[in-house]
Amino acid sequence: MKVSRIETRPVLVPLDQPIGSALGEIAGFGCILVTLRTDAGITGENLIFTLNNRRTRVLRQMVDELADLVVGRDAGHIANFWARAWKDINFLGHKGVPVAGISAIDGALWDALGKATGQPIYRLLGGAQNRVPVYHSGGLWLSRSTAELVAEAESFAAQGFTAMKMRLGLGAAADLARVRAVRQAIGPGIRLMADANQGLNEAEAIRLGRGLEEFDLTWFEEPLPAWDLEGLARVSAALDTPIASGETEYTRYGFRRMLELRSADILMPDLQRVGGVSEFIRVGHMAESYDVPVSSHLFPETSLQLLGALSNARFLEYMPWFSRLYRERLEFAGDQVLVPERPGWGFTFDEGYIAHLQD
Repeated sequence: MKVSRIETRPVLVPLDQPIGSALGEIAGFGCILVTLRTDAGITGENLIFTLNNRRTRVLRQMVDELADLVVGRDAGHIANFWARAWKDINFLGHKGVPVAGISAIDGALWDALGKATGQPIYRLLGGAQNRVPVYHSGGLWLSRSTAELVAEAESFAAQGFTAMKMRLGLGAAADLARVRAVRQAIGPGIRLMADANQGLNEAEAIRLGRGLEEFDLTWFEEPLPAWDLEGLARVSAALDTPIASGETEYTRYGFRRMLELRSADILMPDLQRVGGVSEFIRVGHMAESYDVPVSSHLFPETSLQLLGALSNARFLEYMPWFSRLYRERLEFAGDQVLVPERPGWGFTFDEGYIAHLQD
């Protein structure tokens, strides 16, 4: 089975209402839908995205430019594609847009392989579990008032979620008051995470982190800018609350440095930035050798297959930004999500909905 061509389609996916975090306001996404076609009639699908449709054309061009590394070649030689692509992007660098381009094609190749063999990706990768704990990450934004935060947190709990994440970034006093209000509303039995979205410096993170410890957070996420791994290691050492980070890290080399420094207690590889399925699973196994758990970042439909392949998977992040792009829906079982047994990702593009976006 050889790759015959790769097609890319940009679509604008709006949010129902803008949301706010320490990174700024988000109103929608520029998504690149990738379809890899083979001479056997099997297709592989994947998507990558930009915030607020910024630089979407650049991201699409990167995928298109990398297509010549795979068209006409064996679709099952995924490691071969990855190694050649890694060498190909050397001049541009091994972070950022080039890695996102590799991720897009890598994921489409794995989806095609799963469909060709009739197996879900998690089974192709060894299979560790067929259900994964989940936390709700699609709310509790900085743009919510405290009263709105409380109401939303209570609604998530009423839906059956036993874990959820809120955002920080309004200053220590306001952040602590908002966390206190949410914790009091949901009680001690619900796991609560808090994400600073890289908005603090080292001293601020330690001071705020110590104030947060009374609320028994499951983790304190991304307190520092992604590039300050040494500072993050010092924050992690200073606090009892586990530190989660890694969504903005690239490939096994970035995560190896995080593990060496003990920068985080939970690693959070992002399918787009880490380098696709191939690198996500390498990072997961490397973390396991350090007895460090991993949790996903975004992409719940596709990340689910990777977490199902890892025995050290901790949580699936439920962020339904792109869920309407798929025909199938995530299947919940209590506070877990079932890994689909359908071939490949187990999720396929909903062309009817996508056509509406392209009108």
